[in-house]
Amino acid sequence: MLQRLFIVAISIALLAVGSACEKKPAGAGAPAPEVLVTAVEKKNVDLDSVWIGTTVGYVNAEIRPKIQGYLLKQVYRDGSVVKEGELLFEIDPRQFQAALDQAVGELGRAQAALGKSEMDVTRYRPLAAEGAVSAQELDNAVQARSADAAQVDSAKAAVEQARLNLEWTHVHAPVTGVAGIASAQIGDLVSPTTLLTTVSQLDPMKVSFPISENEYLRFAKQIRDAQQTGPAAGTPSLELLLSNGDVYRHPGKFYVAGLDVSATTGTIMVQGIFPNPENYLRPGQFAKVRTATDHRPDALVIPQRAVSQLQGINQVAVVGPDDKVVMKAVALGPKTRSGWIVEKGLEAGERVVVEGLQKVRNGVTVVAKLAPAAEADPGEAPTAGK
Repeated sequence: MLQRLFIVAISIALLAVGSACEKKPAGAGAPAPEVLVTAVEKKNVDLDSVWIGTTVGYVNAEIRPKIQGYLLKQVYRDGSVVKEGELLFEIDPRQFQAALDQAVGELGRAQAALGKSEMDVTRYRPLAAEGAVSAQELDNAVQARSADAAQVDSAKAAVEQARLNLEWTHVHAPVTGVAGIASAQIGDLVSPTTLLTTVSQLDPMKVSFPISENEYLRFAKQIRDAQQTGPAAGTPSLELLLSNGDVYRHPGKFYVAGLDVSATTGTIMVQGIFPNPENYLRPGQFAKVRTATDHRPDALVIPQRAVSQLQGINQVAVVGPDDKVVMKAVALGPKTRSGWIVEKGLEAGERVVVEGLQKVRNGVTVVAKLAPAAEADPGEAPTAGK
């Protein structure tokens, strides 16, 4: 019995040893991580400057009455597009109609007095020649006629002023544009100091943005030429980036530079102008203005997301011909719209990891797949204003 138990124990031990020998080293069979890569490109690159600005109506007309009276009616609808000359408000016209009637009456009286004076002069002139009336009487008649003629002119001016006051009880839009929300309410006593509403001409739309003094000095000649004769052929257009990141669909152009450099900020205010046929843009919107201000030929460019930072050092994961990863430190140049210019550390054609950086380390073997173009280079933001 003891011999049989000993044989069974030996057999179990041999099986355990065999099983242990068949086990693979830990990690030896782990699959290689899969990453997306893109090739380092050498290409001509335009470098952008971006400024923060605010949209401004091309014309912003503050609508105020020219006379004092009670507001009777608001004719337009708040926020609607109004045409030049369109009626916006009506003010109580009764007192101005009465003033006009009175002025017309005074004009009639002055004209009657002038008529009598002219008849006196006509009658006295031959009588004075015959000696029937004195020269003094003729002179008095002539002077009276002149005074009555002046009184008629004054009465005509009073009638014209009264007629204007009556016309000004109807407040019209001075420009075509979008009318704002009315500030005055029906029944208010309004005067020339009262802001009734604002009408803004929105097409085209101006965008104001400050540029630094150094930037102004750099582009002073182009700015001066653009103000005098318009932008030169081949001048890059302006792009507008809205607060939600969308790119406004209509490109703009330089419009005008301000008068002076701010002593506080060291900047000068510049305006661009953008078409706005759908009134998509409104005054006061936050926006960024972007345009190409430099050109780099044959620059090495990689996507922004290929770069990671470790203790302040920029590095990229390069996949070699043997599909092994080498972590390389790189010196980065200016940032492009969707990538970085690489000054040192890479060569054209090398494959860099753009997705899966968290899976790799120096020396690891990977399964490298070419990233789709849209993923390798995210490109532009969505277009707005369609």
